[in-house]
Formats: sequence, structure tokens, C-alpha cells
Amino acid sequence: MERVNKILNNRQYLSYMSEIEQNEKDRIFCRHNISHSLDVARIAALMAADEGIHIDRELIYAAALLHDIGRAKTADNHREKSWELAEDILISCGFSDEERTEIKYAIIYHGDENSSDESSFRGIFCKADKLSRNCFMCRAKKECYWNADKKNLYIRV
Repeated sequence: MERVNKILNNRQYLSYMSEIEQNEKDRIFCRHNISHSLDVARIAALMAADEGIHIDRELIYAAALLHDIGRAKTADNHREKSWELAEDILISCGFSDEERTEIKYAIIYHGDENSSDESSFRGIFCKADKLSRNCFMCRAKKECYWNADKKNLYIRV
């Protein structure tokens, strides 16, 4: 996990996370902080293990840490911005071209439930991102724009 820890200490990554925190300080809905990122990583790792699909944990954690960094620059289409911003961080932290491609595809597809095969890295990652939300305990549940069938109103895998 050496390269993941490099992401956690990367100056640009820390700057993006600080910007997101500032942008979301008054947000009543789910936030895009380190807790969310780590929840996504842990859920994705468990799902992959449960399905018997080998996905390098370092790739899962890298994707999880970087999947929402585009929110530092835009709330609209943050997946594309996250894809773009992740590249330099991944290079500086030592990820290969192939690994960067896998990570960035997980990032770009993390909100597109219809285009992701649940037996693939990006499919598992997309589902993990959605399952990471604790709608059943949310104070803003009634105001949330998510459809009722999309909300996590109970624990599931």
C-alpha cells in the first residue's frame, strides 16, 4: 500500500480534498470526504473477495481516494474532472500506464450503473460507491434527490 500512502500525502491530492471540504461545509447531503473514500474502498475489496474476483487492493484504494477529487473544481460532471486530475497524482505515486488506465476507468464509470458489469473492477467499484451511503441514518433523507429505490435504507451487499 506504499503508493496509496503516497496519494494520501500528495500535495495536490491534499489540496483537492481541502477544496472539497470547503465547498461542502454547508452541504446537508452525503459528503465526499476521506471517510466516504475509505468506505468505498473497503466495500469494493469485500465485494471482490466475496465474488472471488482478484482486484489489487492498491488499485481499489487508489481509485477510491481519487474518484471524487473532481468535485474540488466542479459539482457537475465531476467524474470526468476526477479522471483528468487523477493522472498526475497517479504518475507521481508510481502507478504504471496499465494500472492508471484501470483506476481511471473505475473513476469515470463510478456513477454509471448501467454501463458497468458487476464482475469487473469498474462494476464492483460503482456498486461500492452507492453502497457506501448510509441513507438509513441520514438526517437529510427526505430532502435527498436520490430515487427511493436507489437509497440504502437497509444494509445490503
